[in-house]
Amino acid sequence: MTTTAPDLATLDPGPVRPARRPATSPTAALAVLVRRRFSLSVRTPREILVPLLTPVFFALIIAPALDSIGPDIPGLDYMSFSAIGTAGLLIPLNCMFAGIGVIVDRDGGPRRDLLAAPIARPTLVVANLVVALAVTALQVTVLLAAAVLRGAELTATAGGVGWFVGAAVLLTIGMYGFAETLANRIPTVEEFTGAVPPVAILPFFFSGLYPITALPWALTGFARVLPLTHALALMRYGLLGNATGLEDIWGMGTLATKAALSLGVLAAFAALLTAVAVRTFNRTAVR
Repeated sequence: MTTTAPDLATLDPGPVRPARRPATSPTAALAVLVRRRFSLSVRTPREILVPLLTPVFFALIIAPALDSIGPDIPGLDYMSFSAIGTAGLLIPLNCMFAGIGVIVDRDGGPRRDLLAAPIARPTLVVANLVVALAVTALQVTVLLAAAVLRGAELTATAGGVGWFVGAAVLLTIGMYGFAETLANRIPTVEEFTGAVPPVAILPFFFSGLYPITALPWALTGFARVLPLTHALALMRYGLLGNATGLEDIWGMGTLATKAALSLGVLAAFAALLTAVAVRTFNRTAVR
């Protein structure tokens, strides 16, 4: 009795499963995206230095001029006060400029290719945020150095630096979330640029130039709800030891309580705007 080999053509190989793409580590994906955004954002020294010109000009020239002609406020070194306030102009401006890169990526960059990569979509937002934080940190450091050279008197204790850094980081996170949201909702760079003055510059005039109690009462109430007011009050408390800003906002409780409340406001602002930015990106990325 003989047996024959089965006909290979009649065998049922079963369902063919597609090859699984290798999983990408979230950390590795984030590192690659951060390096990519750095290469686009800081290709030349000019791209770092140009955004510094206005705040440094203010710290070196305008603030001392205002100090020389302004009213004498007891217990307030206006030169140092306005130097810290200038960070309230630099941080929002830098975040809004970072938002322009989001529009460029969307309209003529590799966004669709990145969306097809095996990475979570929020990673793209987080990578852009990391770069915005790093560039802003460098620029704020240069700004403070210029202010000190011009005569600002800063008190750098460990606790004070902690308050300053916490406020600056949370403000940057929240403002970048706002910028990312606008960039994903606004169709053109020109329209986005038109939103820069009311978003990044106007709040500075309520929080950065003088104590908020110098404003009319209605504007003082408006200034109290601005995240920038809370950030600058903490920054001034941290590096100047001046708690006037916190007292003007809260008017009650111990100093530690006031500082913690303002930090809580900034943390809520950062968390909310980051969540909104991620949600907006997820909804508009495939359009």
